[in-house]
Amino acid sequence: MDAQILFYIIIGILIVDFALERVLGYLNYTWYKKPIPSALKDVYDTEEYQKSQAYKMANFRFGLVSSTFSFVVMLVFLFLDGFAWVDSIARSITEHYTGLPLVFFAIIMGLSELISLPFSLYGTFVIEEGFGFNTTTKSTFVLDKLKSYLLTAILGGGVLALVILCYRWAGDNFWWYVWLLIFAISLLMNMFYARLFVPLFNKQAPLEEGALKDKIQAYADQVGFQLDKIFVIDGSKRSTKANAYFSGFGREKRVTLYDTLIEKLSHEEIVAVLAHEVGHYKKKHIIYNLIASTLTTGFTLWLFSLAVDSNILSEALGVEQMSFHIGLVAFGLLYSPISTLTGIIMSLLSRRFEYQADYYAKTTYDKKPLISGLKTLSKSSLSNLTPHPAYVWFHYSHPSLLQRVNAMNSEQVY
Repeated sequence: MDAQILFYIIIGILIVDFALERVLGYLNYTWYKKPIPSALKDVYDTEEYQKSQAYKMANFRFGLVSSTFSFVVMLVFLFLDGFAWVDSIARSITEHYTGLPLVFFAIIMGLSELISLPFSLYGTFVIEEGFGFNTTTKSTFVLDKLKSYLLTAILGGGVLALVILCYRWAGDNFWWYVWLLIFAISLLMNMFYARLFVPLFNKQAPLEEGALKDKIQAYADQVGFQLDKIFVIDGSKRSTKANAYFSGFGREKRVTLYDTLIEKLSHEEIVAVLAHEVGHYKKKHIIYNLIASTLTTGFTLWLFSLAVDSNILSEALGVEQMSFHIGLVAFGLLYSPISTLTGIIMSLLSRRFEYQADYYAKTTYDKKPLISGLKTLSKSSLSNLTPHPAYVWFHYSHPSLLQRVNAMNSEQVY
């Protein structure tokens, strides 16, 4: 295949992807003002509903502007051989087989951050703050960014260096070793994320003794679930929105509750939300997700191994000298349609798991506090109660609130 043809295939993929996202966004927009389903009539009063409409519109317009700007910048960058320009700068700094890709991606990420930072600031301090969600101070925002940069440099750079070493050492079979490496990293992240990385950004403390902890422990004993680690995280440090999540395996398993969750929900609702999280563990969803993501990663790496040494990939981006990092960028652009497909499959799987976890909570505890808790969380985050089905199918990792409520009120077994 001619390099110029491949270049226009990449351009075509970007255009189709952008157009698809805009069509989905517009379809979702057309459903904003649909009547609230009767099962959700008690979520908003008139004033709150108007506020949720305004919030959705603000985010829609903001997303349209930011995504269009990024799309245009990317097209201009490609047509002006931007990757060749960055490659030449990186080569002027180092020609080392490991250092060159690290410098190249450091420049790319720096440019990307310059473009995205103003939008991030606007989203946090104008939209989120304007609707009463943001509690992030400017100093916290800056510190979060600096910590993220440092972690990306250390962890991202370290993983990339190991991948390059595998490529040089194992040749065509490098993808096997990279696959094993990524699997090991994913496993460790699942095990120790809450212990090692969360404390860099948030404070965690064991849930205090009292009525809530007693209720949680009573439920855990009832379903035979050993739960020694229940933590509260200071989510209010950045936002008024609430959440809870389960992480880890074996001795490292823990449930983390946002302080905003404890503030907004009753004890019965919190236990119901926790029962949902226990359902994920009991149904082995964490393991299944790990397996699915591992298989997807292996498939992606295998495809990449078939194309990494192709001169055409580099030439398509205007770079005459074939290199691992340019091949990786070109492959990433070409892989986008497959990535969309695998993303849809993973979202379908995730939504199925959510139904199962809801059913587990319904049958081992009570559906009423779970439904009321989900409604309160939707209300407090001004959630969209009428998302378009196509948008849900492509993007939602969870079923819509209406779908979850209808499923819990039905007799269907999950």
